Amino acid sequence: MEGYLLDWVNLLLRWTHVITAIAWIGSSFYFVLLDNSLSKPQDKELKDKGVDGEMWAVHGGGFYHSNKYMVAPRWRPLPENLHWSYWESYSTWLTGFALFTVLYLFNAGSFLIDKSVYDWSPAAAIAGALGFLVVCWVVYDAICRTLGQKKNGDLIVGACVLVLVVAASWLACKLFAGRAAFLLVGAMLATTMSANVFFWIIPGQRKVVADLRAGRSPDPIHGQRGKQRSVHNTYFTLPVIVAMLSNHYGWLYQGPNNWLVLVLLMLAGALIRHSFVARHKAHVEHRRAPWEHAVVGTLVLVGMAVWLAPKPPSAEQLAAAKAAAAQPAGYAQVRAVLDQRCVMCHNADLQQKNVALQTPELLKQHAQQVYQQAAVLKLMPLNNATQITDAERDLIKRWYESGAPVN
Repeated sequence: MEGYLLDWVNLLLRWTHVITAIAWIGSSFYFVLLDNSLSKPQDKELKDKGVDGEMWAVHGGGFYHSNKYMVAPRWRPLPENLHWSYWESYSTWLTGFALFTVLYLFNAGSFLIDKSVYDWSPAAAIAGALGFLVVCWVVYDAICRTLGQKKNGDLIVGACVLVLVVAASWLACKLFAGRAAFLLVGAMLATTMSANVFFWIIPGQRKVVADLRAGRSPDPIHGQRGKQRSVHNTYFTLPVIVAMLSNHYGWLYQGPNNWLVLVLLMLAGALIRHSFVARHKAHVEHRRAPWEHAVVGTLVLVGMAVWLAPKPPSAEQLAAAKAAAAQPAGYAQVRAVLDQRCVMCHNADLQQKNVALQTPELLKQHAQQVYQQAAVLKLMPLNNATQITDAERDLIKRWYESGAPVN
């Protein structure tokens, strides 16, 4: 029953996390599009009102006319009813951290630790994982505060953040199980994004609003900082998403250079995102959309696909596979593999993912899951903690495809 309830918590947290993430990323994409699609108003009435940029759009059968004021409308007091875009960010981080806690921190020995990568205690691994989230934000924030206002500050900060992400990816993959490392780097960037909103963007906006309502001239530094952090968040979105998704694909994180795989995936996402950001401004200025960044990002992905492609089997391996395929895979053979590799986490006392395999009847009930997770996706055993071999995975495959006999 405990495993069943945990699965419900997992489902509901994941569902809520995805919903709030869609809302946050969607609003981020929209406001970036809006900012980069604005044009100087030509109408005298708009100029007199202090409009700095306008955009006309058509959607859903209607027309929309968006106006942007850099400070506040000159023709009316600042309205009390202002929409603040922050609940999406906070809710996404809170649900994501709750999901990370339920799945990874509560099962640190299985999910965070791969003893063939780094052998440490669950408590130390938990502290290390939480430290990644905190240290990344502290270092990133220090980079922005100390270098962001210098000449060519955006370029310098961008280069420093790239070095930070590469170093964090390398270190995470040297300390944690590959799957956890990929997720942790994504969570690290997502934490930085939400911290940008919590510590800088929203407080700065609140100070500007308070100054305007009090009749004071707001300090422009708040807008500059908020814009800088907002742009960073935009470029983090696709790298975060691909880091979160990639941990479901064992062939990405199980290799010896998994940190480089992660870096290249995130780099491709950032390049593709840049093309879309720059496209909006190019459209307003009647220039060619700069798709070359997206092309480079796509070529990086194609290159990775070629690099990570499995090597063709040798003649000896083909002969061995052919000989094995000619032999029936019976229940006794599969039972021996399961007892050695799987049953310690799927038994009467411990039923990970609500799956028990200790009897023929239970194995028959969960045969498809065993086949999918162990033979097709190769995600189980988690982090290959029990060192199941490719030959044993193939045995499970042949057993299932022959009808999954249990006698």
